[in-house]
Amino acid sequence: MALQIPFDNSFVRLGPGFYQRQAPEPVRAPELIVFNAMLAEMLGITPGDARELAEVFAGNTVPEGAEPLAQAYAGHQFGTFNPQLGDGRAILLGEVLAKDGMRRDIQLKGSGRTVFSRQGDGRAWLGPVLREYIVSEAMYAFGIPTTRALAAVSTGETVRREGGLPGAVLTRVAASHLRVGTFQFFAARGDRSALKTLTSYAIERHFPGADGVTGLLRAVRDKQAALIAAWMSVGFIHGVMNTDNCAISGETIDYGPCAFLDNYDPDKVFSSIDHMGRYAFGNQPSIAVWNLAQFATALIQQLEDPNEVLEEVTAIVHAMPSLIEAEWLRLFRRKIGLVTVESEDMDLVSDLLQQMAENQADFTNTFAALPSGKARNQFTDPRAFDAWNVKWQKRLESESGSQIVMRASNPLFIPRNHRIEEVIAAALEGDFNPFHRLNRVLSKPFEQEAQDLDLQRPPAPGEAVEATFCGT
Repeated sequence: MALQIPFDNSFVRLGPGFYQRQAPEPVRAPELIVFNAMLAEMLGITPGDARELAEVFAGNTVPEGAEPLAQAYAGHQFGTFNPQLGDGRAILLGEVLAKDGMRRDIQLKGSGRTVFSRQGDGRAWLGPVLREYIVSEAMYAFGIPTTRALAAVSTGETVRREGGLPGAVLTRVAASHLRVGTFQFFAARGDRSALKTLTSYAIERHFPGADGVTGLLRAVRDKQAALIAAWMSVGFIHGVMNTDNCAISGETIDYGPCAFLDNYDPDKVFSSIDHMGRYAFGNQPSIAVWNLAQFATALIQQLEDPNEVLEEVTAIVHAMPSLIEAEWLRLFRRKIGLVTVESEDMDLVSDLLQQMAENQADFTNTFAALPSGKARNQFTDPRAFDAWNVKWQKRLESESGSQIVMRASNPLFIPRNHRIEEVIAAALEGDFNPFHRLNRVLSKPFEQEAQDLDLQRPPAPGEAVEATFCGT
């Protein structure tokens, strides 16, 4: 085999209580859609030809050194606890120590049934695979912590959802797949020994030097606070912030019904299953705090007397909202060209966002147009921007280099929902050129090329995407 993956597996050594060994199910006719050669090089992977890549990343061939398994975890889904979820359509092939010194998982999504599949078929259809590839790689280009996409492969098989859809498998790369729900799985069973093992493993892998339970909790809090603020700064809506979709590494994980804002609306919901708006754009900071509280509750169950750390743990969780707000303000200061700190900055940013909401201003294009002075064109009533602009210009008098700061903080291109739908529609007809083009543009989201200006355009009437779907 020409393809070589330098596996160095550690999670498997935790023992069978943490997973079930499970080989991926072969598919009929795998075809390579895309292979992320730059990511592969960083991971130390020696690629083979397209046929070999398709066979391995569809799950037909298990590469040397892989130890495939399905991980166990639980989770709160829309606030309701499920004590056993687990990888129902994903297989962890193993881990590599990448050239940057970081350990990373390599996982197949859509690779067939596992012991955790319940009533599912363990498969994925083409649309969600392309969506995750596009959005996760765009988030990486934005500089936001995220899982990455190594490959996408079509299976030559039909997946049954509401109708027949073409199947696909995504290869996902992550700092790990340890979730809040992983800790909840063992806490729900009263397995203190496993919780201690998991805690030690998490600290060693992600937060060397963290001091025990409270040190791990504090480290996870800080990572999550920074992550949520970063989401808000680009108008990203995760859509399904269940605790099983919350990675303790601080990476964005599980791109299901995710979407990006067009017009700014803090109450915006895209996910078709979020009927009550629990995971609306503006609710994401408070949900992150709620998730951290669930993590804390699970984590302390390993202690002889959890009450001994209850006061400290409570203080750690209660500090999270202010951490999110501080990072949010730092990022939004930069989005409007501010580096220095003034007491009125929160009011200045909040006023702009309020006017954007009231005037149906496009989130991405408004901030992207600030350096050129054309942001007023995004407002249904430009006078609303003009009034804010007077205060902003006065504030900028104490700054230098604002243009550079804004251009580095405001992407010109995002994975707009209607463009992703166009990509999927074309792919269903066998045309992957729009997919490759969108990925190319999003790999450099702060750079503008004249031939790509159409990808900046918000949806026209009739193009707007009102609902996104998990794809399971």
